[in-house]
Amino acid sequence: MFRQLHVAAVALGLCCASFIAGAQTGFRPGPIFGAEAKLDPVFSGGFFLEGPAVAEDGTVFFSDITITAQSSAQAGHVWRYDPRTGKTVIFRSPSGMNNGNRFDEDGSLVSALGADFGCRCVIRTDMKTGKSSILAGLFNGRPLNSPNDLVIDRQRRIYFTDPRYYGHESVEQPVAGVYRIDPGAPARLVIADAGKPNGIAISPDQRTLYVSSIGPPATAQMASNLPAAMNWNAVYAYPLGADGSVGPRQTLVDYWGRRTGIDGMTVDTEGNIYAARVSAVPQDRGVVVFSPTGEELAFVPMADNPTNVAFGRGGDRRKLYITARANLFRIDVLKDGFHPFEK
Repeated sequence: MFRQLHVAAVALGLCCASFIAGAQTGFRPGPIFGAEAKLDPVFSGGFFLEGPAVAEDGTVFFSDITITAQSSAQAGHVWRYDPRTGKTVIFRSPSGMNNGNRFDEDGSLVSALGADFGCRCVIRTDMKTGKSSILAGLFNGRPLNSPNDLVIDRQRRIYFTDPRYYGHESVEQPVAGVYRIDPGAPARLVIADAGKPNGIAISPDQRTLYVSSIGPPATAQMASNLPAAMNWNAVYAYPLGADGSVGPRQTLVDYWGRRTGIDGMTVDTEGNIYAARVSAVPQDRGVVVFSPTGEELAFVPMADNPTNVAFGRGGDRRKLYITARANLFRIDVLKDGFHPFEK
């Protein structure tokens, strides 16, 4: 989860029109976005939005990470947007500093909860009862750093990233790693060489795990006692075995020296990767699309840094939802979004 220092008066004062105007310069239509595609603002007024996830009925859930030192100690929220009514309401507050979200095969909401007075765990919420259970909170008997984002494969194995950006809590894991939770089993560390892992996605054929690493200078702050590898800004591809095992790292996209990095990611049914690109350079901020080989196919500039992306479902599979600071947007896409459990 990328977080620049948040100046509330500026961020909350940005009107949706400024995002639309900023999104026109540098927009590249083509096989991913049609010439008439535009950012459609559907919600404004969050503090730091993240982790969009779309339920089977098309409802969009997304996190509001209220950095306590900058929000008068708000305790985090999860919002629920209904595209049929256009209304957005609070789903859960406090949220445990909820960040990344995905829906499981049975309709449960699986969420990564971070630090900064958060739960530092991965939970599953039964959407029928509202009750939640903890899937992972410790590794080797010590608390996780700050679960950030996650993805679920077709076997219902959960992969999640565990960096640290904010929070007073001590960093007790020696690496910022990627973990896997098999159904009914504790979390196991599967990747320890992804720098400062943040966004995560799996290819539609389930053979590749994508992990983005993002740290300074693309980000403004990080925990001081993490290793120098946290400076890497790249997207890595890891081969996946049928049993969930992870192969050797390959570099898909390298932003070394560009003050730019990738936050949240998702994929379409053709395997193209849609990524929230954040940067200290304004013209590099926006949603970028890569081929499975790392070729840049399309770019939608944004006036502020996006944080994460998710495709709609059912009849909205060609709509991409984007969280960006205080706002939630959507944009039409020419490809079908991939969902591992879509019927």
